[in-house]
Amino acid sequence: MRSPERTLWRSSGPPLRDVLSVAVAMSLVGASLGAIAVSKGMSLWLVTAMSALVFAGGSEFMAVGLITGGAAPITAVLGGVMLNARHFPYGLAIGNSLATSRRARLFGSHVMVDEAVAFALAENDPAARRRAYWTVGLVLYGVWAPSVFLGGLLGRHVGDPATFGLDAALPAALLALIIPSLRERSTLRAVVVGAVLALATTPLLPEGMPVMVALVGVAAALPLPTGEERR
Repeated sequence: MRSPERTLWRSSGPPLRDVLSVAVAMSLVGASLGAIAVSKGMSLWLVTAMSALVFAGGSEFMAVGLITGGAAPITAVLGGVMLNARHFPYGLAIGNSLATSRRARLFGSHVMVDEAVAFALAENDPAARRRAYWTVGLVLYGVWAPSVFLGGLLGRHVGDPATFGLDAALPAALLALIIPSLRERSTLRAVVVGAVLALATTPLLPEGMPVMVALVGVAAALPLPTGEERR
């Protein structure tokens, strides 16, 4: 007979091992962000507050790079809006699964990150989808700002966080999440096209923009016309 702890660990909502793995990876990325921001001259309290109010890793990294590089704050804001434009289709896909009250849906949109959406869309049952979204979203939101704060405290002693590979932790976790979906040819086409576009435009475009260009790869996932449709 299985113990209650083992049953909870394996079957309650999204797999807890997966959630904790992503949370650890996200904590490392948050620590990397805090260390980078403080080492470039940003206030520890400013970057921590930004992490709690914005909660968008890519946009925060871009904002740190732009602001510390001398760009106007409005540039960072506009860049963040463009970088997070993908949240619009995310909202359309899972909006009905968030909650019924307006306040809950508003807060649910604040904790919307790629990982929470990925876990939610992996569930077919509406209740399971809602549980997965809120579990992952709240866990990741709970670890993000504290990890940024701790990273900022250690930033002066760590040096360049990229030296320790912290910047690769979250991409590796995301890759692990999408690997099962690559069995579908349409998804594989979209990933390949998006990756190629992102890599090709990285040397040419400002930081964060190649991610937007990579969204063109979604078109590659559209069903191809049949012979009759071509006629």
